[in-house]
Amino acid sequence: MKLGDHGNHQHETHQTRSSGCSSEYDSPGGGAQKGDDKDDADHAREHSRDHGEHEAHAHEEHSEPDDHDTHAGHSVEMFRTRFWVCLVLSIPALIWEPMLQAWFGYRAPVFAGSGYIPAVFGTIVFVYGGWVFLKGAVHELADRLPGMMTLIALAISVAFIYSVAVTLGFQGHALWWELATLVTVMLLGHWIEMRSIFQAQGALKELAKLLPDTARRITGEDQIEEVLVDHLQKSDIVLVRPGDGIPVDGVVQSGKSAVNEAMITGESRPVDKEPGNRVIAGTLNGEGSLRVEVTGTGEDTALAGIMRLVEEAQGSRSRAQALADRAAFFLTLVAIVAGALTFFSWLFFGASLGFSITRLVTVLVIACPHALGLAVPLVIAISTTLGARSGLLIRDRRGLEEARMLQTIVFDKTGTLTRGEHRVMEVAVVEEVSREQALQLAAAVEFDSEHPIARALVESAREAELEIPRAENFHAIPGHGVEGVVSGRSLKVGGPALLSQENAELPEELEKAADRFRDDARAAVYLLEEGDGNRVLAVFAIADAVRPESREAVPRLQEEGLEVAMLTGDSQAVADGVARELGIDKVFAEVLPEDKAGIIEKLQQDGRRVAMVGDGVNDAPALVTADIGIAIGAGTDVAVEAGDVVLVRNDPRDIVRIIRLSRATYRKMVQNLWWAAGYNIVAIPLAAGVLAWAGILLVPAVGAILMSVSTVIVALNAQLLRRLEL
Repeated sequence: MKLGDHGNHQHETHQTRSSGCSSEYDSPGGGAQKGDDKDDADHAREHSRDHGEHEAHAHEEHSEPDDHDTHAGHSVEMFRTRFWVCLVLSIPALIWEPMLQAWFGYRAPVFAGSGYIPAVFGTIVFVYGGWVFLKGAVHELADRLPGMMTLIALAISVAFIYSVAVTLGFQGHALWWELATLVTVMLLGHWIEMRSIFQAQGALKELAKLLPDTARRITGEDQIEEVLVDHLQKSDIVLVRPGDGIPVDGVVQSGKSAVNEAMITGESRPVDKEPGNRVIAGTLNGEGSLRVEVTGTGEDTALAGIMRLVEEAQGSRSRAQALADRAAFFLTLVAIVAGALTFFSWLFFGASLGFSITRLVTVLVIACPHALGLAVPLVIAISTTLGARSGLLIRDRRGLEEARMLQTIVFDKTGTLTRGEHRVMEVAVVEEVSREQALQLAAAVEFDSEHPIARALVESAREAELEIPRAENFHAIPGHGVEGVVSGRSLKVGGPALLSQENAELPEELEKAADRFRDDARAAVYLLEEGDGNRVLAVFAIADAVRPESREAVPRLQEEGLEVAMLTGDSQAVADGVARELGIDKVFAEVLPEDKAGIIEKLQQDGRRVAMVGDGVNDAPALVTADIGIAIGAGTDVAVEAGDVVLVRNDPRDIVRIIRLSRATYRKMVQNLWWAAGYNIVAIPLAAGVLAWAGILLVPAVGAILMSVSTVIVALNAQLLRRLEL
């Protein structure tokens, strides 16, 4: 049926267009169509799926020099292998070390050249195991950012050169066993660190593995062939059997099922799918069979987009990370200065050269900013992955970091707080008809119509789980409405023009209801029955439906001490109606798209930290202007790209989860930074030998163990973030 055929529906829609009721006709970024034609595959247009097989260190290969990346080109496997090899090679150096033989009262076998065993194996460990640190130090110095690798390289180089000199005849005690154990313990510490980081990112790799390698393509002869997913083309039809993983993004063409989307959207309950619904690659089909038209495969899937966004977030730099990097840089300088002062001070007070060098090496080792360098990146890796698994995609780490400080949340109305689709908001009926019966009858008459108002009646009846009877003799009344026969009853549905044409008298209670609906900028649609005259049975208030989730989200945000505001291009009456329903006090209505960013700036000038939540093209400037831009995932590409955080689900309640995640992440960062910094305040003087008078002296290997322990503590503390319930 054409739009004009619906008569006064058209009049009502035109009337509410300016008032904002009919959201489909809002500005280009508004309305239901914003999400309806959204292709989730666009989110992933620049990302390669790779089935989760990209190297564990891939994200590091793209780090900028100022990222202070200490593990560029390294892998967990490399550190693990070198640790075990060096551990085995260190054993002979320990067994034949004269000092250890004296300490533990044993005598190692003596044979020609046995005295050089510590030197030989210590040298092999230095070259094989220490090469990683020496190479890392060269990169740090080339970038003019001395850090952890520089300290370790300096410590083992000093110990090696001094030990070689002693072995060749210089008076003193060689540090071969200390050198071998120091390198081995350092490799162990780095292995643990990198394993922790990549375990944090492992959830994303597991997501990638959810994508099946093959799919069942249905050919023109209705034959089924199994093909590689990479060979599928858009518009191909694939068969998804019960229990299968869905291999592509697509639209259901036939069949019904419930799909588990928890791994992508965080939605705990299976989502019902029927013809016309979208499905996401990597999700798990339930008990039904589906035929799906392909809209995206491989790098064009929503899952690939999620992984790309998370990788971007983990590669972006936050203020806390910048602070940690600066602290690590200055700690490196402090360690070098402290080491030099320790060395010359002990020499000045009459200590031997060997003892002074041992103190120097211990200070350099124990002061390595290992824990400090891990404090923030590991927390970020875990939090971004945790967010992604809950449907919260962090595009920029600064967005996650600053969410804890938000004071005002500004929501776009259409498609964000509301569905962007018409629904029956209220029903007024005469005494002898129930609201459910009236909605059933009206939906039956309108069932064959494609008009937005007709769709509102039909979808509202479906959502109320009402059985919609079949209408006969459906007929459009040009310019006024529609009519049909339902269960032998002749019925008509239309707007005020239909009442005038039929000379129908409106009962007082329905007239009051209709006036109230119009005052709230809602469309009033009437149900009439032919008989002895035309009786009006009901009047329906139809408007852009408020999301049920919004009714929970707004009070939750207010309970968190946040101010909630609404920003919309709709009329003041429509905006006020939605605001009253949700309990929002601050409303900015009738705002042109180009003026939305100005509203955000005005709030910021009042000293507020502001987040903007939107999904449309006209929201993009405001999303960028806000302290944090939060884009609804089903919105336009422009909005998604403009946001710091992307909500996979169109669920405003996720804003609360973002804030909780931000606060928990910040707490972990602060705890780790305090531990990493506080540890060095105590450790450096101890390594320098301030308690030597009490007989407490640390050897380099013990210093390395203490440094590694501090790193493990930071890693374990970060892992506790996984227990957060969003």
